[in-house]
Amino acid sequence: MINLEPIARPDAPLARRNPVAKLAAALLFAFPLMATLDPVAPALAIAVELAVLPLFGLRPAVLARRAWPLLAAAGGVLVTMVLFAADRSGRVLLDAGPVVVTSGVLITALGLVLRLFAVALPGVIVFATTDPTDLADALVQNARAPARFAIGALAAFRLVPLLGQEWQTIGMARRARGVEAGRNPVAKLRLFVSTAFTLLVGAIRRGTRLAVAMDARGFDSGLPRTVARRQYFGPADWLLVVGATALAGAALAVSVAVGAFRPLLG
Repeated sequence: MINLEPIARPDAPLARRNPVAKLAAALLFAFPLMATLDPVAPALAIAVELAVLPLFGLRPAVLARRAWPLLAAAGGVLVTMVLFAADRSGRVLLDAGPVVVTSGVLITALGLVLRLFAVALPGVIVFATTDPTDLADALVQNARAPARFAIGALAAFRLVPLLGQEWQTIGMARRARGVEAGRNPVAKLRLFVSTAFTLLVGAIRRGTRLAVAMDARGFDSGLPRTVARRQYFGPADWLLVVGATALAGAALAVSVAVGAFRPLLG
């Protein structure tokens, strides 16, 4: 089952910060890291992210269970670079026919994998420590986001766990009717595509019903809205945003200082 609820201790110092502040800090920390291809800056950024985990009330093992798709993505990047990289400069480490692995390929792949983790982990940490309702409230109150967008996004976010339940239900219903793929990989692929299409149709129908119900309840009335849960943006929240920006700049500065900086453009 898909679980998107917060998994951090709510009393942790940084977990208590305003959701908009945490989201802005994650974006400002990750965005500068996309300017370089070297492995030094993202490696330093990952070290900083792991160092502040206790301040967010997270343990590395708990975060790993939430961030496991990043491991799969990193493996895909590594395999793709090893097989299809155009630049084969550097010392040859492995020559197996069409597969030629050089030191240059591994350094480039390492830089991409580290950058993937450095850019994605802040977002994972933010959503692992933030209640979706608090985030929607903060977007409306502090970021002046349209209420229709924020509340609609919250509703969609709350419906995501149902997709896992429906996938299991569809699978059990088909097995009850004798529809199984067995060990045939082609049949498994066709069954997967068919199940995914069924899930998509059901999600669209549920989304349409939800949109009609929300409009019927006045979510798009255009009248001024009141708030039940105040989200305050204080000095500590500003300090988190400024600190994240400074740390990202420091990682890039170290990369430039040691001569490893490789700009993405140019």
